[in-house]
Amino acid sequence: AFTVQKNAKKREMAKSNDKPDGKMDKPEDDIDSNDDVEFPDEVKPWRQQLANVLQNMDPYGFERLSQRLLRECGFTQVSVTKKSGDGGIDGNGIERFNVAFQCKRYKGLVSSGDIRDFRGSLTTDIEKGIFITTGSFSKAAKDEATTPGKKQIDLIDGEEFISKLAEYSIGVKEVKTYEIDEDFFAKI
Repeated sequence: AFTVQKNAKKREMAKSNDKPDGKMDKPEDDIDSNDDVEFPDEVKPWRQQLANVLQNMDPYGFERLSQRLLRECGFTQVSVTKKSGDGGIDGNGIERFNVAFQCKRYKGLVSSGDIRDFRGSLTTDIEKGIFITTGSFSKAAKDEATTPGKKQIDLIDGEEFISKLAEYSIGVKEVKTYEIDEDFFAKI
């Protein structure tokens, strides 16, 4: 047996914080359209569950997963560098030109300093960099990545990474589900 709580109710309680024990009960996700969808306590929305899995992966495993994703996206000769002493570059590949990528399992924001450090590690034969993270990028990091006159750095944040994994069915599979219309059964 499990309890089911609705997102809207959890969101309201989180705002008012009027639970008897004083602890906040947060919604399963921040998507308003899911407010009428019930999630069993054991079953989190798949994106949140996958984000947790990615965050807790072995760092080298995350690099190999990024390698596979880049291959699916059309890159060729994608390789992962050795585990340590990689000089800030986790892998290389070709997409009409030489690219290097860096992977970071961050929960928070990637800073502009992280982007500058990565750019500084790119050798002259690398034409573009790709920075992949489970977190997200600060505005300053986004600005730094696209600074004119410098090597461009493509950014892939956690949400885009998860979307690409789903698009190419890497480690996830689409499941068909049904929503039960209890009012229909009550009125028939």
